[in-house]
Amino acid sequence: MSALEQTLLSRGLVSKDQLDQAVRHQSLEGVTLGQALVSTGVLTEEDLIPVLAEAAGLRFVDIDVYPVDARVAASVPGAICRRHLLLPVAKEGDTVLLAMAEPGNIVAIDDVRSYLGAAVAPVVAQRGALERAIKRWVRSDSEIDSIGQTIDSVAREEQRDLTAVTETVSEDSPVVRWVHLLISQAIHDSCSDIHLEPEEHDLRVRYRIDGVLHEMQNAPKSIQSQVISRIKIMANIDIAERRKPQDGRISIAVDGASVDLRVATLPTVWGEKVVMRILNTSAVEVDLRKLSFSDDSFDKFKASYTKPYGMILATGPTGSGKSTTLYAAIREISRPDVNIITIEDPVEYRMTGINQIQVNPKAGLTFASALRSILRADPDVVLVGEIRDGETAKIAVEAALTGHLVLSTLHTNDAPSAVTRLTEMGIEPFLVASALDCVVAQRLARRLCERCRQPFAVTEAEIKTLQTDWVFKEPPPTQLYRPTGCSVCANTGFKGRMAVHEVMNMSKELEHLTALRKSTRELNELAAEQGMISLRQDGWGKVAKGMTSVEELLRVVA
Repeated sequence: MSALEQTLLSRGLVSKDQLDQAVRHQSLEGVTLGQALVSTGVLTEEDLIPVLAEAAGLRFVDIDVYPVDARVAASVPGAICRRHLLLPVAKEGDTVLLAMAEPGNIVAIDDVRSYLGAAVAPVVAQRGALERAIKRWVRSDSEIDSIGQTIDSVAREEQRDLTAVTETVSEDSPVVRWVHLLISQAIHDSCSDIHLEPEEHDLRVRYRIDGVLHEMQNAPKSIQSQVISRIKIMANIDIAERRKPQDGRISIAVDGASVDLRVATLPTVWGEKVVMRILNTSAVEVDLRKLSFSDDSFDKFKASYTKPYGMILATGPTGSGKSTTLYAAIREISRPDVNIITIEDPVEYRMTGINQIQVNPKAGLTFASALRSILRADPDVVLVGEIRDGETAKIAVEAALTGHLVLSTLHTNDAPSAVTRLTEMGIEPFLVASALDCVVAQRLARRLCERCRQPFAVTEAEIKTLQTDWVFKEPPPTQLYRPTGCSVCANTGFKGRMAVHEVMNMSKELEHLTALRKSTRELNELAAEQGMISLRQDGWGKVAKGMTSVEELLRVVA
């Protein structure tokens, strides 16, 4: 009996009959015993890896929680780590521990040993966990910096600013690799926006991660024009035009997957600033119930988007997840018997079964003109990317009054303010009262890392402060959580984001106040009396559940 068979039986992972069945499958199919166990459904690959490690006399590490030494992880080039799927995780004396999915890969071990000039000891890790760890720990910063210095040295030697970038530039050129690495690293860091900001003496690079900007590095000033020209070519916008803002879109392959980026340029005193928004198309796959709605808020929102007509507005600042919420609602009501048409600027998420229209002002296709045409195309549901002017607002309101379900976004600080914003755009108050059915105001707050969040006791003074906003049936909590920081969350204490909501359904009393042109404050007071949970109150509920911290809530909600 082999060492693997003995280990499987001794640990009680398989029965003798299951093992015999796998052995027979192994001989018939010509596969390894491990592959036979997985293919016959006896064990999963995740369960098998630790057993294989033990049978081979090797250590197994759960790299998701293993305390990886960042300096050791950075000691081997990213190209080697990705090519062989390995990661140096720690140093024991003069020996480097090397986490590998295939510890029998002698070539990979020799590559690392020769590069480091040190002894290497392989340890076994799950393939999926190792891929995640490489994305987390093996950064491209040093490679990006090295390529930037190469471009800078060429520019200095030739005494010119390398601006002559053409569409036939080689894919192996330094500037092409610099831009690709920059975007790849941003995607691995779960970044939402990449900022390239020209300054007097250098080019600053910042990533927005979980809603907060982080300065990543400064590149030499001499590469600025070449990098920006390269990005413009990729986005199919005019590289010669530097005096006015421009917009474009990039599709790029990263780790075998296609990623879309929305590009915006803005002229500044030191050159053109470029912002690339990474469009996470997986966001629209999210179940609406997973968008952190409280039960009460979700029930109110669902009661509106399941109606056949009326207007639903999502409000909040730029980047607060309004479009994601509306798209998730659209997915809920999308059926073969429902005609859904959207008009957007730009179309960020492409969805099957939905008719999506891209605004094109140069061709005369504006929100207002497109909306008029949409209403002649027999729609059941219309999504307007944003209500920016009175004309668009008027057509959207009329559409909601004539039997269509209309969803759109608006920039206001809270839900009641959406009512007064529409009247300020020139819409008659009685039309707003009749058309508007629901307003969802929201913000995005960083979610506490569940692996390292730390509980602490709440003082009596803090409980009194909390009680001023507490509207829930259960009493305020006596224990909350604060961020700490670990390897999983890159020592930030936060991992991902969640939404804080305020849902206001238009009752008859609110419609009456709207028709009378009452103030936002009066609308807010009545909505609160009727059970609307404010942004701050909803946030306190999520703080009490340990989803986020007090400081993070106060950062995003006034």
